[in-house]
Amino acid sequence: MPLSERLAHKKFFCHSRQQRGVFLWICPFTPAPWGPTSSSAAVGAHQQQRRLDVHANNLANVNNYGFKSRRPSFSVLMTKQMRGIEEEEPLLRGAGSRLESAEPNFAQNAFWGTGRAFDYAIEGRGFFALMNPTTGEFTYTRDGSFVLMRIDTTETPAVPENPENPDEELNPEDMEPVNVTRWYLSDGLGNYVLNDNGRPIEVESPYEQTNQVGDPLPVGIFDFINYNGMTDGNGTNGFTPVDKNGQVMLGSGKLVQGYLELSNTDYAYEMTRVIESQRSFQYMIRMIQTSDEITTTVNGLR
Repeated sequence: MPLSERLAHKKFFCHSRQQRGVFLWICPFTPAPWGPTSSSAAVGAHQQQRRLDVHANNLANVNNYGFKSRRPSFSVLMTKQMRGIEEEEPLLRGAGSRLESAEPNFAQNAFWGTGRAFDYAIEGRGFFALMNPTTGEFTYTRDGSFVLMRIDTTETPAVPENPENPDEELNPEDMEPVNVTRWYLSDGLGNYVLNDNGRPIEVESPYEQTNQVGDPLPVGIFDFINYNGMTDGNGTNGFTPVDKNGQVMLGSGKLVQGYLELSNTDYAYEMTRVIESQRSFQYMIRMIQTSDEITTTVNGLR
């Protein structure tokens, strides 16, 4: 059967119909004002904008110690089969793409020597553990730029009993609460830095501490089986584990005092991807314009 007869059989040609005294032209083959091509291009343009957001965030943190850059990955949106002119020859049509994930790149970068006693880096695998004293939540980071945090509390002193006279009455003045000042290692945002036992690190005699590298504090290093799916660390420069990361365990990395790990953002790589995203965005917009021109031409046929 010739193509023209198959098209006529499919009723692809325009025909008129009178409705309430008005003639309406029915053209089944005319593309919709916002057809599949335009919608796929619009979705692609929006996803390229989200990709630019990821690279912009990487570039903004190029000087952030311990920062881990993210690399966006895409996946195909819904794909379905369309019937062509020959029904036995189905065609596949996608609906664009979407930003599937932006997983962190945990590759270790170079160290920067600071000479500060409270700066630490990890050589190898592992994270520093932080605990929020208000919520009790744990986050894990590679940023070891720590400071001292002062905590003022009121405590009641423990008065030992006199074994020779256990019935001796205690002096009420010995039971009065006293103000106690303690110093803990912190990330500068109010979170405790934990030791290998998972407890906050208390610093004795802070005024005797010098700013020079000496005996390191017992800073703990923790690790997980895998890092896939870790989320941002609740406003810190770190990460929060999820169930598939497994149970936390002691890390095998080596603690290095007086150094900080630099951000692993690759400036040249990020700028290349920014240009690539910009070009892709322009192509998507051009595709929308081309689809609109085709639709306008078809609608203008008489």
